[in-house]
Amino acid sequence: MIWRRGLLALGALFLIAAIWLGISATGYPRALKPAPILSAVLIDNVRLVSMAPGAPQAQGAMAVLVVNGVIDQIGPAGSLASPQDGIVIDGAGKTLTPGLIDAHVHVWDEAELAGYLAHGVTGVRNMSGMPFHLPLEKRIAEGRILGPDFITTGPILNSPGRNQQDNHQIVVTAEQARAAVAKQYDQGYREIKIYSNLRREPYDAVTEEAAARGMRVSGHTPEGVRGEGVPYDEPFDISFEESLGRGFTTIEHVESIVWHGLRDELDEAAMLALAEKIAASGEAVTPTLIAHANLIRVAESQGDYLRRPGAETVNPLYRMLDKGTFDFWSGMDPAPRETPRAAFYLQATKMLHDAGVTLVAGTDAGIFTNIPGSAMTRELELLVEAGLTPYAALQTATVNAGEVLGFDKTGVIAPGWRANLILVDGDPLRDVSTVENPVAVMIGGRWLDEKKLEELKKGAAQTSIPRTARRAIAMLRDL
Repeated sequence: MIWRRGLLALGALFLIAAIWLGISATGYPRALKPAPILSAVLIDNVRLVSMAPGAPQAQGAMAVLVVNGVIDQIGPAGSLASPQDGIVIDGAGKTLTPGLIDAHVHVWDEAELAGYLAHGVTGVRNMSGMPFHLPLEKRIAEGRILGPDFITTGPILNSPGRNQQDNHQIVVTAEQARAAVAKQYDQGYREIKIYSNLRREPYDAVTEEAAARGMRVSGHTPEGVRGEGVPYDEPFDISFEESLGRGFTTIEHVESIVWHGLRDELDEAAMLALAEKIAASGEAVTPTLIAHANLIRVAESQGDYLRRPGAETVNPLYRMLDKGTFDFWSGMDPAPRETPRAAFYLQATKMLHDAGVTLVAGTDAGIFTNIPGSAMTRELELLVEAGLTPYAALQTATVNAGEVLGFDKTGVIAPGWRANLILVDGDPLRDVSTVENPVAVMIGGRWLDEKKLEELKKGAAQTSIPRTARRAIAMLRDL
């Protein structure tokens, strides 16, 4: 009888473990359960930073009425009638801005969505497609899970080379490239991301096939085959300028522009000339200054920066798989090479801005040490450090990003536009850091107050290794 009871107990433990693994692999944080959509919200007596073209940068003592998730009226404080079936928010001492859009993220798990919303990010573009992303996009759009507006590229298209990664779809011939684009289109993707190893023939095929299907292309400018001595002694197989005018929606990373466009030379005159070429060609640029800056912070702190508050929301499976990178940067001295480059990337970003290049804010959040949500504030701080005004920095994450990425009626506070909004204490035009912890967020007609935002911050840490592993395996099978 004793051994039988032992077997029953052991069986119960296995059952509990199986149930836990099932929930871990398929569920998501309770904080992402959608709240009811409010019929109307009146935000009264608030400082308004609308980002509307031609409007003042800020207007004091304003009122904004939202009806069924759409901005209905804007007027002076006290001028709009209180909704009968909604709520009224006193905005005294607070500022209302459009919700922030992060143009470059990597989403591994639903829990990360909570981190974005908790820090005022109401739209994201995922830059490395996995099979679960398109269903997730649909779930968010249908209101079945709470999350920021979500668009995604397909799996990254690349050719063999030094920058090849396991999650890349490798194409070598034009035929393979056309087939890859066609497959992504049939799966439902409408955004293509390309990477730096991509060779000339597949690059031409990708751009032609994507254009024929109405798909947008973004990513790293292709370098082709990297031979001996490239880039310092020999030029790239495909020059940076050959990508201009080819239909890029956004070129990713100022760091990559300096590497490819300047052959890694920190040359101010050459960067100024390149900025003018990009401006004339019309591509937008996602600087992602934080991606390199955070590596510097890890190195300077000898790894302590990896353990700062919020770092636990970076996906745990990713942290496990990339431990070697963490250890490398924790033990290196950034002063000889990386610190001068970080300073030059700031200069280059200001040159791009001054030349008239449209900048969109992106953070590479979800990889290495970039925290989903709060990374956006670090990026905005770096844009201000580069020389942009706080207003111009906020433009990169609102009106610029909404227009460039194609988010519908998002990024501006104006009648008829969707009410993706954040309410913050103080004035972000004086201190852009105030956007990091909003007192309220509005998304999809739902008002997320401070209590809900705290729940979301806790939910952001509820990532799941089994859930992520299942998605990663499905991705590798699909490549």
